[in-house]
Amino acid sequence: MFDNVITVFKFVSDLHFYVTGNQDENELILVTVLQALFDAISLLLRNAVEKKTVLENLDLVLLTLDEIVDGGVILETEASVIASRVTMRGADSDLPLSEQTFTQALASAKEQIARSLLN
Repeated sequence: MFDNVITVFKFVSDLHFYVTGNQDENELILVTVLQALFDAISLLLRNAVEKKTVLENLDLVLLTLDEIVDGGVILETEASVIASRVTMRGADSDLPLSEQTFTQALASAKEQIARSLLN
């Protein structure tokens, strides 16, 4: 704890992941959020979690953060659910994100955009 802030961190390759919380926060909850963040990013980037890949896909990383926490409130900690929400895939989808090819992912994105424009 430093300056009344609890910080948990994870170093992976050339990246540093940090989650901070108030001094009253439970450290185990913060570690759970950190692990969910890392696992979801790993799923989305197909286990290529390194600085270059993260910077190239910064939009996915920021959406992942948005799906995990909103205004300091933890919304979700299940990595597969977070990754599905980030890619705008429904729970009724046949193929898990980790087994999706680029072409399938692109087709899914096009379908989602077309559906949102028609509504």
